[in-house]
Formats: sequence, structure tokens, C-alpha cells
Amino acid sequence: MAENLRDAQVQDQATFEPDLNVPVSFGNDDAALRAAKGGVALCDRSHWGRIQVLDSDRLSFLHNQSTNDFNSLKPGQGCDTIFVTSTARPIDLATAYVMEEEILVLISPTRREKIMTWLDRYIFFGDKVKLEDVTDQTAMFSLMGSESKALLETLGIAGIFDQPYATHKEYKLADQNVRIAVGSGLTLPGYTLIVGIEGAAALWQALRQAGAIPFGDRVWERLRIEQGRPAPDRELTEDYNAVEACLWQAISINKGCYIGQETIARLDTYKGVKQQIWGIHLNGAIDPGTIITLEDDKVGVLTSLTETEQGAFGLGYIRTKAGGAGLKVKVGNREGEVVEVPFLKRDRAVDTVSAG
Repeated sequence: MAENLRDAQVQDQATFEPDLNVPVSFGNDDAALRAAKGGVALCDRSHWGRIQVLDSDRLSFLHNQSTNDFNSLKPGQGCDTIFVTSTARPIDLATAYVMEEEILVLISPTRREKIMTWLDRYIFFGDKVKLEDVTDQTAMFSLMGSESKALLETLGIAGIFDQPYATHKEYKLADQNVRIAVGSGLTLPGYTLIVGIEGAAALWQALRQAGAIPFGDRVWERLRIEQGRPAPDRELTEDYNAVEACLWQAISINKGCYIGQETIARLDTYKGVKQQIWGIHLNGAIDPGTIITLEDDKVGVLTSLTETEQGAFGLGYIRTKAGGAGLKVKVGNREGEVVEVPFLKRDRAVDTVSAG
């Protein structure tokens, strides 16, 4: 059935890379970027992992294994959460949707197997928890842009709009059972749609016929960097902790004990954040991994880079004492200016289960 979706995307001029099972581009990157920001755009994120957590202990299990407060969630609600090591090193930033009989957890593409293994090792004798990887049985799309609500309304969808982040509900769309959730995966307005793989092509075609402009993984990566969403193997590594990654929207400080909680509480109490992620406007491209300097002193490292209409733009960790937005730095032989990015939350405002 996945072949039917691929066939539909090929008709939309999709190109693929051998090691990526979703489109890299539709040959319309500039138009798709405009649509994602000011119209309505459609991205296939089916290569992201989807893990079902089942049985009666599912809420308390995820509550104890990740950073957000699951015990306060009801069916139809959801949250972003971080899987971290005992020293609060981020493994992945995930999104979870709580349903009546299960929790569906969305995982970054490179962390699907790792998170399954990680969670399985913490299921002990007597725990009523079951895990099932349903990635290959489902498809997932992001509908993104200021007109995404209007598009869904033309398809008969109602009741999900203007709800909190990660609110979700099942609908009939294109004669398929489709779970629609608030949030596009970035801070751009939009929705996440999950459907059984047998109905993926029909849903894709219905969204396209309604006016959504398709875009591939290349545009997603650019938007990710522009927005500041940290990614595994880039910003989420063993070199940094979850607080340094500026993901307070996915962290509950008051929910009690969980893996990594002591480190996060200590960092919060003593304001011990030594470095943070920032956006950096650059006057030319340079490789991620390049050292960031201020007056010849090393203050950080570049972690991601993309090209925009305004030139090269990157993400990088910069020492807190060096400064933040407005700081002029050098990245290798390039000049850069540090700027804020919308995805990140640097300060803990209130204890919350929502994000976005």
C-alpha cells in the first residue's frame, strides 16, 4: 500500500533519495516555502517513527520515562516530551497523543529503533505496558501554513481548530479514518494527520486537490533550522543537556521523579545552564561542527546550516556568558550575528504539558 502513496507523489513530480523513503523535493522548493509560511503546504513525514504504548500502566510509564507530565493528560490531549539519559542528555524530542486505549508517540526518523529499545529496557516484571512499532502500518503528514485551517474546513473538518497544542481527534476524511492533531511539528500554524497506510494515497490526493502545495524533506530541514527545532545527531547529542537545548515547553519541573529529573532540577535551581542553542545569520556557508569564536575566544560550535533568501543561516550552541541575540561572532572564517528562533523556550514560565 505504501507504493500507492509513492505513485501519487511521483505524479506530483516528487524525487527520492535511495536511503529516504519520503520525497526529498517536488521541484518547487521556493513555492513550497512560501506556502508553508503564508498559504498551505503538505509534507510527508511518514519516515518518522510511531510507537503505540498500550495497557493500563501506559500513562504512568511514559510519565516516569520522559520529561513531561503524562498523569495529568486525558484522552484527546497530548504534549511534547523528551527522552533523556540519567544525566539529562537528550535522546529525542517526541510528541505524544493520549487516546482511550493507547498513547501514540511520534519519534524522530533516526531514533525509531533506539527509543523502542530504550523504552523496552524499562518495562519490568509486573508492569502492564506493551509497545508496538506501527510506523510501517501508518502514514503521517504535516499540513502547514496560515491557510491550513481553511483547507480542512473545506473538507468538512470542524471542532479541532483553536484548541491547545497536540489536541487530537479522529475524523472521516477522503473516506479514511484520519487522526488530526493541532500542531505542524514546527511553530508554523498547522496540523498533523495520521492515517492507516492503506488510505495514505487517498488522503494525500484529497489534500492536494484541496490546494495544499507539496514539499519534501529538503524544505522541512530548512524550516527546521530557521525555526530552531533541535534534531538528533545535530543539537540533541551527548554533548548537551535538555535544558541547554532550550526545550522547556516539553519539561515539567513539578511532576516528581523521572529519568534525568535530578539533573534538570539542579540546573533549574542553580541556573547552571552553561550554553544554549541560538540562530546565527552568516555571511557565507560553512560546515556544521565549525567553532564559534568571540574576539578569538571559543564560545560555541555550529550544529546545523541551511541556505535562505537572506543568506546562510545556522543553529549553534553558544556559551551563556558570551551573550545572546545581537552578539557578533565568527564561525570559522565567516561573520555571524546571533538571533532568536521561535521554536525554543529558554525560560521556565509555568509548569505545562503543552508546547508549540
